[in-house]
Amino acid sequence: MDIGIIGGSGYTGGELLRLLAQHPEANVAAVTSRRLKGQDVSRTHRHLGKIYDLKFEDLTPQEIAGRTDIVFTAVPHGTAMQVVPGLIDAGVKVIDLSADYRLQTDVFEKTYNLKHTDPRKTVYGIPELHPEVAEQSFIANPGCYPTGASLAAAPLADSGLIDHVVFDSKSGISGAGADPSQVSHYPNMAENIQAYKLTTHRHRAEIVQELSRLDNSLKGISFTPHVIPSVRGILTTAHIFLKEQTGKEEVGRIYNDFYGDKPFIRLTDAVPMLGNVRGSNFCDIGFEVEKDSNRIVVVSAIDNLVKGASGQAIQNMNLMFGLDETTGLWTPGIAP
Repeated sequence: MDIGIIGGSGYTGGELLRLLAQHPEANVAAVTSRRLKGQDVSRTHRHLGKIYDLKFEDLTPQEIAGRTDIVFTAVPHGTAMQVVPGLIDAGVKVIDLSADYRLQTDVFEKTYNLKHTDPRKTVYGIPELHPEVAEQSFIANPGCYPTGASLAAAPLADSGLIDHVVFDSKSGISGAGADPSQVSHYPNMAENIQAYKLTTHRHRAEIVQELSRLDNSLKGISFTPHVIPSVRGILTTAHIFLKEQTGKEEVGRIYNDFYGDKPFIRLTDAVPMLGNVRGSNFCDIGFEVEKDSNRIVVVSAIDNLVKGASGQAIQNMNLMFGLDETTGLWTPGIAP
Protein backbone atom coordinates (compact mmCIF):
# COMPACT_ATOMS: atom_id res chain seq x y z
CA MET A 1 0.00 0.00 0.00
CA ASP A 2 1.30 3.44 -0.94
CA ILE A 3 0.39 5.82 1.86
CA GLY A 4 0.08 9.58 2.12
CA ILE A 5 -0.06 11.69 5.26
CA ILE A 6 -1.50 15.19 5.06
CA GLY A 7 -0.25 17.17 8.03
CA GLY A 8 2.74 15.10 9.06
CA SER A 9 4.64 17.49 11.31
CA GLY A 10 2.75 16.98 14.59
CA TYR A 11 2.70 14.21 17.16
CA THR A 12 -0.02 12.29 15.33
CA GLY A 13 1.83 12.46 12.03
CA GLY A 14 5.07 11.41 13.69
CA GLU A 15 3.38 8.48 15.35
CA LEU A 16 1.85 7.36 12.07
CA LEU A 17 5.32 7.39 10.55
CA ARG A 18 6.84 5.47 13.47
CA LEU A 19 4.21 2.74 13.36
CA LEU A 20 4.08 2.48 9.55
CA ALA A 21 7.85 1.95 9.47
CA GLN A 22 7.19 -1.44 11.10
CA HIS A 23 4.26 -2.36 8.84
CA PRO A 24 5.14 -5.07 6.30
CA GLU A 25 2.62 -3.88 3.70
CA ALA A 26 3.10 -0.12 4.05
CA ASN A 27 5.12 2.29 1.93
CA VAL A 28 4.91 5.94 2.92
CA ALA A 29 4.96 7.73 -0.42
CA ALA A 30 4.24 11.33 0.60
CA VAL A 31 4.09 13.49 3.73
CA THR A 32 2.83 17.05 3.56
CA SER A 33 3.44 20.21 5.54
CA ARG A 34 3.06 23.63 4.00
CA ARG A 35 5.18 25.26 6.69
CA LEU A 36 8.03 22.74 6.39
CA LYS A 37 7.96 22.20 2.63
CA GLY A 38 11.33 20.94 1.39
CA GLN A 39 12.68 20.00 4.82
CA ASP A 40 13.66 16.45 5.73
CA VAL A 41 10.97 14.66 7.70
CA SER A 42 13.66 13.40 10.09
CA ARG A 43 14.68 16.98 10.90
CA THR A 44 11.33 17.44 12.63
CA HIS A 45 10.93 13.84 13.80
CA ARG A 46 14.48 13.19 14.99
CA HIS A 47 13.61 9.71 16.23
CA LEU A 48 12.98 8.71 12.60
CA GLY A 49 16.51 9.43 11.43
CA LYS A 50 17.76 6.73 9.02
CA ILE A 51 14.24 5.29 9.01
CA TYR A 52 12.84 7.61 6.34
CA ASP A 53 14.45 9.45 3.44
CA LEU A 54 11.50 11.76 2.81
CA LYS A 55 10.96 15.48 2.60
CA PHE A 56 7.82 17.37 3.50
CA GLU A 57 5.85 18.45 0.43
CA ASP A 58 3.00 20.84 -0.26
CA LEU A 59 0.60 18.84 -2.42
CA THR A 60 -2.99 19.28 -3.52
CA PRO A 61 -5.45 16.51 -2.65
CA GLN A 62 -5.38 15.41 -6.29
CA GLU A 63 -1.58 15.28 -6.39
CA ILE A 64 -1.25 13.17 -3.25
CA ALA A 65 -4.13 10.93 -4.34
CA GLY A 66 -2.34 10.24 -7.62
CA ARG A 67 0.59 8.74 -5.72
CA THR A 68 -1.19 6.78 -3.00
CA ASP A 69 -3.79 4.12 -2.18
CA ILE A 70 -4.82 5.64 1.14
CA VAL A 71 -4.37 9.04 2.78
CA PHE A 72 -4.38 9.91 6.47
CA THR A 73 -5.48 13.49 7.17
CA ALA A 74 -3.86 14.66 10.41
CA VAL A 75 -4.91 18.30 10.25
CA PRO A 76 -6.70 20.72 12.59
CA HIS A 77 -10.46 20.63 13.05
CA GLY A 78 -12.16 22.56 10.28
CA THR A 79 -9.33 21.92 7.82
CA ALA A 80 -10.08 18.29 6.99
CA MET A 81 -13.47 19.14 5.48
CA GLN A 82 -11.63 21.30 2.93
CA VAL A 83 -9.30 18.45 1.94
CA VAL A 84 -11.31 15.23 2.21
CA PRO A 85 -13.78 15.83 -0.65
CA GLY A 86 -10.96 16.13 -3.20
CA LEU A 87 -9.34 12.93 -1.94
CA ILE A 88 -12.58 10.96 -2.07
CA ASP A 89 -13.39 12.30 -5.54
CA ALA A 90 -9.92 11.15 -6.66
CA GLY A 91 -10.75 7.60 -5.58
CA VAL A 92 -8.36 6.95 -2.70
CA LYS A 93 -9.30 5.57 0.69
CA VAL A 94 -9.23 8.16 3.49
CA ILE A 95 -8.89 8.06 7.27
CA ASP A 96 -9.46 11.44 8.91
CA LEU A 97 -7.92 11.97 12.32
CA SER A 98 -9.61 15.32 12.97
CA ALA A 99 -13.05 15.75 14.50
CA ASP A 100 -14.69 16.95 11.28
CA TYR A 101 -16.53 13.74 10.43
CA ARG A 102 -16.93 12.01 13.80
CA LEU A 103 -20.28 13.54 14.69
CA GLN A 104 -23.61 14.13 13.00
CA THR A 105 -23.42 17.45 11.18
CA ASP A 106 -25.76 19.37 13.48
CA VAL A 107 -23.97 18.05 16.57
CA PHE A 108 -20.57 18.93 15.10
CA GLU A 109 -21.64 22.49 14.28
CA LYS A 110 -23.02 23.01 17.78
CA THR A 111 -20.04 21.39 19.50
CA TYR A 112 -17.28 23.06 17.48
CA ASN A 113 -19.09 26.28 16.55
CA LEU A 114 -18.12 25.73 12.91
CA LYS A 115 -20.20 25.52 9.76
CA HIS A 116 -19.65 22.14 8.13
CA THR A 117 -18.94 22.54 4.41
CA ASP A 118 -18.95 18.82 3.58
CA PRO A 119 -21.69 17.01 5.49
CA ARG A 120 -21.43 13.35 4.63
CA LYS A 121 -22.00 10.16 6.56
CA THR A 122 -19.12 7.90 7.48
CA VAL A 123 -18.24 5.24 10.03
CA TYR A 124 -16.79 6.10 13.43
CA GLY A 125 -13.62 4.06 13.56
CA ILE A 126 -13.49 2.19 16.84
CA PRO A 127 -13.14 -1.26 15.24
CA GLU A 128 -14.21 -3.07 18.39
CA LEU A 129 -17.56 -1.28 18.21
CA HIS A 130 -17.86 -0.88 14.42
CA PRO A 131 -17.00 -4.04 12.48
CA GLU A 132 -18.40 -2.34 9.37
CA VAL A 133 -15.09 -0.46 9.16
CA ALA A 134 -13.84 -3.28 6.92
CA GLU A 135 -16.34 -2.39 4.19
CA GLN A 136 -15.60 1.34 4.09
CA SER A 137 -13.37 3.58 1.99
CA PHE A 138 -13.64 6.59 4.33
CA ILE A 139 -13.35 6.46 8.11
CA ALA A 140 -13.58 9.09 10.85
CA ASN A 141 -10.92 8.17 13.39
CA PRO A 142 -12.16 8.70 16.98
CA GLY A 143 -10.85 11.09 19.59
CA CYS A 144 -8.49 9.83 22.26
CA TYR A 145 -10.70 10.43 25.31
CA PRO A 146 -13.80 8.87 23.67
CA THR A 147 -11.82 5.77 22.72
CA GLY A 148 -10.84 4.97 26.31
CA ALA A 149 -14.20 5.99 27.76
CA SER A 150 -16.40 4.25 25.20
CA LEU A 151 -14.46 1.00 25.39
CA ALA A 152 -14.66 1.05 29.20
CA ALA A 153 -18.47 1.25 29.25
CA ALA A 154 -19.59 -0.28 25.95
CA PRO A 155 -20.33 -3.84 27.17
CA LEU A 156 -22.59 -2.62 29.96
CA ALA A 157 -24.28 -0.07 27.69
CA ASP A 158 -24.91 -2.78 25.11
CA SER A 159 -26.53 -4.89 27.83
CA GLY A 160 -28.86 -2.02 28.73
CA LEU A 161 -27.73 -2.08 32.36
CA ILE A 162 -26.43 1.48 32.84
CA ASP A 163 -28.51 4.07 34.67
CA HIS A 164 -25.81 6.75 34.49
CA VAL A 165 -22.05 6.98 34.17
CA VAL A 166 -19.38 9.47 35.23
CA PHE A 167 -16.07 9.41 33.34
CA ASP A 168 -12.93 10.83 34.97
CA SER A 169 -10.07 10.79 32.47
CA LYS A 170 -6.42 11.73 32.90
CA SER A 171 -4.25 12.37 29.87
CA GLY A 172 -0.56 12.84 29.19
CA ILE A 173 0.60 16.23 27.94
CA SER A 174 1.07 15.03 24.35
CA GLY A 175 -2.71 15.16 24.01
CA ALA A 176 -2.36 18.96 23.87
CA GLY A 177 -0.34 18.72 20.66
CA ALA A 178 3.21 19.60 19.64
CA ASP A 179 2.88 23.38 19.88
CA PRO A 180 3.87 24.77 23.32
CA SER A 181 1.09 26.08 25.52
CA GLN A 182 0.42 27.13 29.10
CA VAL A 183 -0.78 23.59 29.80
CA SER A 184 2.42 21.99 28.50
CA HIS A 185 4.79 24.58 30.00
CA TYR A 186 7.00 22.61 32.39
CA PRO A 187 6.63 24.84 35.51
CA ASN A 188 2.85 24.69 35.15
CA MET A 189 2.65 20.94 34.67
CA ALA A 190 5.45 19.33 36.67
CA GLU A 191 4.22 17.73 39.92
CA ASN A 192 0.75 18.96 39.10
CA ILE A 193 -2.61 17.82 37.76
CA GLN A 194 -4.90 20.18 35.90
CA ALA A 195 -8.62 19.60 35.48
CA TYR A 196 -10.12 21.55 32.60
CA LYS A 197 -13.40 22.04 30.74
CA LEU A 198 -15.07 20.34 33.67
CA THR A 199 -18.47 19.92 32.02
CA THR A 200 -17.97 21.23 28.48
CA HIS A 201 -15.23 19.21 26.79
CA ARG A 202 -15.98 18.60 23.12
CA HIS A 203 -15.16 14.90 23.32
CA ARG A 204 -18.21 14.27 25.47
CA ALA A 205 -20.32 14.47 22.30
CA GLU A 206 -18.48 11.47 20.85
CA ILE A 207 -18.91 9.45 24.03
CA VAL A 208 -22.63 10.25 24.12
CA GLN A 209 -22.97 9.32 20.47
CA GLU A 210 -21.32 5.92 20.89
CA LEU A 211 -22.95 4.83 24.13
CA SER A 212 -26.37 6.09 23.05
CA ARG A 213 -26.03 4.06 19.86
CA LEU A 214 -25.67 0.95 22.03
CA ASP A 215 -28.47 1.98 24.41
CA ASN A 216 -30.69 4.80 23.15
CA SER A 217 -32.34 5.11 26.57
CA LEU A 218 -29.02 6.08 28.22
CA LYS A 219 -29.06 9.79 29.02
CA GLY A 220 -26.86 10.30 32.08
CA ILE A 221 -23.32 10.57 30.70
CA SER A 222 -20.85 12.91 32.41
CA PHE A 223 -17.19 13.51 31.53
CA THR A 224 -14.36 15.52 33.08
CA PRO A 225 -10.77 15.47 31.71
CA HIS A 226 -7.46 16.17 33.44
CA VAL A 227 -3.89 16.66 32.25
CA ILE A 228 -1.19 14.88 34.23
CA PRO A 229 2.63 15.20 34.19
CA SER A 230 3.12 12.27 31.83
CA VAL A 231 4.02 12.36 28.14
CA ARG A 232 1.68 9.60 26.94
CA GLY A 233 -1.43 7.77 27.95
CA ILE A 234 -5.03 8.18 29.06
CA LEU A 235 -6.33 6.52 32.19
CA THR A 236 -10.12 6.62 32.41
CA THR A 237 -12.01 5.81 35.59
CA ALA A 238 -15.65 5.14 34.78
CA HIS A 239 -18.06 5.25 37.71
CA ILE A 240 -20.91 3.25 36.25
CA PHE A 241 -24.18 3.18 38.19
CA LEU A 242 -26.34 0.25 37.11
CA LYS A 243 -30.12 -0.02 37.13
CA GLU A 244 -29.77 -2.86 39.61
CA GLN A 245 -27.00 -4.56 41.58
CA THR A 246 -25.02 -7.02 39.47
CA GLY A 247 -22.38 -9.46 40.69
CA LYS A 248 -18.74 -9.66 39.66
CA GLU A 249 -19.18 -12.94 37.78
CA GLU A 250 -22.02 -11.57 35.66
CA VAL A 251 -20.11 -8.39 34.85
CA GLY A 252 -17.06 -10.45 33.93
CA ARG A 253 -19.17 -12.60 31.63
CA ILE A 254 -20.60 -9.52 29.91
CA TYR A 255 -17.12 -8.11 29.22
CA ASN A 256 -15.68 -11.42 28.09
CA ASP A 257 -18.59 -12.08 25.73
CA PHE A 258 -18.35 -8.58 24.26
CA TYR A 259 -14.56 -8.45 23.82
CA GLY A 260 -13.62 -12.14 23.64
CA ASP A 261 -12.45 -12.00 20.01
CA LYS A 262 -11.02 -8.46 20.04
CA PRO A 263 -7.21 -8.70 19.86
CA PHE A 264 -6.40 -5.26 21.24
CA ILE A 265 -8.64 -5.45 24.32
CA ARG A 266 -6.93 -6.95 27.37
CA LEU A 267 -9.27 -7.68 30.27
CA THR A 268 -7.30 -7.80 33.47
CA ASP A 269 -7.91 -8.63 37.13
CA ALA A 270 -5.38 -5.95 38.10
CA VAL A 271 -6.00 -2.21 37.96
CA PRO A 272 -4.86 -1.04 34.49
CA MET A 273 -1.82 1.22 34.36
CA LEU A 274 -0.46 3.52 31.67
CA GLY A 275 2.96 1.91 31.92
CA ASN A 276 1.57 -1.34 30.52
CA VAL A 277 0.15 0.15 27.32
CA ARG A 278 2.55 2.97 26.51
CA GLY A 279 3.72 2.69 22.91
CA SER A 280 1.17 -0.03 22.09
CA ASN A 281 -2.27 -0.29 20.51
CA PHE A 282 -3.73 -2.19 23.46
CA CYS A 283 -6.59 -1.05 25.66
CA ASP A 284 -6.41 -2.60 29.13
CA ILE A 285 -9.69 -2.80 31.04
CA GLY A 286 -10.32 -3.83 34.63
CA PHE A 287 -13.25 -3.40 36.99
CA GLU A 288 -14.38 -3.71 40.57
CA VAL A 289 -17.96 -4.10 41.82
CA GLU A 290 -18.68 -2.02 44.90
CA LYS A 291 -20.11 -4.13 47.70
CA ASP A 292 -23.79 -3.54 48.54
CA SER A 293 -24.06 -0.94 45.79
CA ASN A 294 -25.12 -0.59 42.19
CA ARG A 295 -21.79 1.12 41.33
CA ILE A 296 -19.11 -0.55 39.24
CA VAL A 297 -15.75 1.15 38.77
CA VAL A 298 -14.24 0.35 35.38
CA VAL A 299 -10.71 1.54 34.53
CA SER A 300 -9.29 1.64 31.02
CA ALA A 301 -5.75 2.50 29.94
CA ILE A 302 -4.62 3.43 26.44
CA ASP A 303 -1.75 5.26 24.79
CA ASN A 304 -3.41 8.43 23.53
CA LEU A 305 -1.11 8.63 20.50
CA VAL A 306 -1.52 4.97 19.51
CA LYS A 307 -4.89 3.40 20.34
CA GLY A 308 -6.16 6.94 20.89
CA ALA A 309 -5.04 8.16 17.46
CA SER A 310 -2.46 6.82 15.01
CA GLY A 311 -2.46 3.14 16.01
CA GLN A 312 -6.23 2.93 15.79
CA ALA A 313 -6.04 4.64 12.39
CA ILE A 314 -3.66 1.93 11.16
CA GLN A 315 -5.90 -0.75 12.69
CA ASN A 316 -8.73 0.73 10.60
CA MET A 317 -6.49 0.79 7.52
CA ASN A 318 -5.68 -2.89 7.95
CA LEU A 319 -9.35 -3.80 8.03
CA MET A 320 -10.15 -1.59 5.04
CA PHE A 321 -7.53 -3.45 2.96
CA GLY A 322 -8.51 -6.94 4.11
CA LEU A 323 -5.46 -7.45 6.32
CA ASP A 324 -5.40 -8.88 9.82
CA GLU A 325 -6.12 -5.89 12.04
CA THR A 326 -2.99 -6.56 14.12
CA THR A 327 -0.60 -6.23 11.13
CA GLY A 328 2.24 -3.89 12.05
CA LEU A 329 0.72 -3.21 15.45
CA TRP A 330 1.31 -6.41 17.41
CA THR A 331 3.90 -4.98 19.77
CA PRO A 332 3.86 -4.78 23.57
CA GLY A 333 3.91 -1.66 25.65
CA ILE A 334 7.20 -0.13 26.73
CA ALA A 335 7.90 -1.01 30.36
CA PRO A 336 9.28 0.20 32.64
